[in-house]
Amino acid sequence: MHTALTIAGSDSSGGAGIQADIKAMTMNGVFAMSAITALTAQNTLGVTGIMEVAPEFLALQLDAVFTDIRPDAVKVGMVASSPLIRTIAAKLKEYGAERVVVDPVMVATSGARLISEDAIGALCQELMPLATVITPNIPEAEVLSGMAIHSADDMETAAGAIGERLGCAVLCKGGHSVSDADDVLWRDGEVRWFRGRRIDNPNTHGTGCTLSSAMAANLAKGVSLDEAVARAKEYLSGALAAMLDLGHGRGPMNHAWMLEKKVDAIAGV
Repeated sequence: MHTALTIAGSDSSGGAGIQADIKAMTMNGVFAMSAITALTAQNTLGVTGIMEVAPEFLALQLDAVFTDIRPDAVKVGMVASSPLIRTIAAKLKEYGAERVVVDPVMVATSGARLISEDAIGALCQELMPLATVITPNIPEAEVLSGMAIHSADDMETAAGAIGERLGCAVLCKGGHSVSDADDVLWRDGEVRWFRGRRIDNPNTHGTGCTLSSAMAANLAKGVSLDEAVARAKEYLSGALAAMLDLGHGRGPMNHAWMLEKKVDAIAGV
């Protein structure tokens, strides 16, 4: 059994964060573990409270995982403060973590910044250079590259600029009115596009968490980065296409869609 660790915040409504990560990792065939950076009170309508853990306690969680059930891959999600970012970076270095996927959650769908400039600096200087791959969306790639992105060519240029500066592979995710659901992977000066179709589903809470966690799970199983991206996109598309509709706002996806298909097949439905 391969293993993967998610380092992120808890989403009490289960659609994003640690909960989405564990579901995605499990459905992609690995044993999932977690280190929680913050507790959030949230649902499909929004976030009503955040309580960060102390850096010392986050360090204890990471020690507990790495000294017992070593993860084959690590996914890092939203981390809002510099002390927590530095704690994660120090522990990943201490234990020589491999196959690290960083989802740099910095900008909300509304365009609002979610972390401070200081925290962005810590991400860029200490954490993202340790990554195998980072997975910014368009607004995040604009922040990291310092350029506006209006086209597929812009996505390639921004991904290259980010990758050259940080020394890691970059999966620049489409959407946000650019390139439909197509993503571009930049690695060592080479680019590859991963095509996808936009699924007409307003319930997209946790898509970034889900994609990066599925990538980490597949990297944990030893597949190539290209294959991990392709499998993760296929899994995410299935979760969206299942058309789960829960809550009164932007709802979660159906992370268990593959399992339901298997159950229906066994039952002859």
